[in-house]
Amino acid sequence: MEWKQLERLADIYEAHPDVNRFFSASHEEIQSGLTTDVYFVKTRDVLESLGKLDAHVVAEIFARKSGIYAGLPEVLRLLEGKGVRIYSLEEGEPFEGKEVLMRIEGPYSAFGMYETVILGMLASSTGWATAARECVDAAGGKPVLCFGARHVHPAVAPVMERAAVVAGGCVAASCILGAKLAGIQPKGTIPHAAILIAGDTVKLALAYDEALPEGESRTILVDTFKDEAEEALRVAEALGDRLDGIRLDTPSERGGVTPDLVREVRWRLDRAGFGHVKIVVSGGLRPDTIRSLAEAGADAFGVGSYIAHATPRDMTMDIKVVDGIPVAKRGRLPGKLENPRLKLFS
Repeated sequence: MEWKQLERLADIYEAHPDVNRFFSASHEEIQSGLTTDVYFVKTRDVLESLGKLDAHVVAEIFARKSGIYAGLPEVLRLLEGKGVRIYSLEEGEPFEGKEVLMRIEGPYSAFGMYETVILGMLASSTGWATAARECVDAAGGKPVLCFGARHVHPAVAPVMERAAVVAGGCVAASCILGAKLAGIQPKGTIPHAAILIAGDTVKLALAYDEALPEGESRTILVDTFKDEAEEALRVAEALGDRLDGIRLDTPSERGGVTPDLVREVRWRLDRAGFGHVKIVVSGGLRPDTIRSLAEAGADAFGVGSYIAHATPRDMTMDIKVVDGIPVAKRGRLPGKLENPRLKLFS
């Protein structure tokens, strides 16, 4: 459905979205202004009555806490062709609290209504990227994969997993669209559901090997029916050199994946001649557990909830200059706050 661009309060009264739908906003609804806060549309009416709607302003965006910056491409797409200049950090750069992350210059009428949308895009992606980078740093160079799609609404799952890869440093993502938007192919093993339905891990592993094309990793879950070390050896003996890895996803009801378990599985695989088989771990991982499991011998990490449940980095947009005159609300400094790291993007 095509939506009329919101320009004044009266346009909101005439908007009648179909309630029998998925509740996430379409791209057209975001672009039209339907996901902004109503007071920014009221502001247009008021400023227009004062002859100030097209005032040339400088707006700056900052976060109160440090993090890893993400979400820039969506903001650029949102404001494309609107006659504004955008200065920003590069996506993936670390930043400090209250550092200016983005500066927008142009007529207030061109972008003011989108303040809600811009801040939301940056806040969410930056939160996810920051959490992903914490996990990547904890892994000490070992690969981290983002498995967070099941923990968030599907409308934003691709946004999250793209941020985790492009800005956060994850090597892969399981969400198909998220991985594609990050410019990579999605990665993942198999769910417990497949093994439960097959009735035996080795039976499933052999079928998986047969069904998958060459080039796809043969990594098998080994915590469904039997002791993890025993199951890892059964699978390794069945697939031999074709087995790339085993995945430990022991549930919390069984104590989760521990460093001792990783060490035991590694020792038993090596002793049986399967030193090439990697150990991938997943299940409620956090930076501290990633660090200890990496030291114990885990080779890769699938992280879901820690990234998906990351707290967004609250963003604030301040008008700092109006028609060439420095201004600021109380408690803030009038005029541009220089940041030599900002680059011109549009």
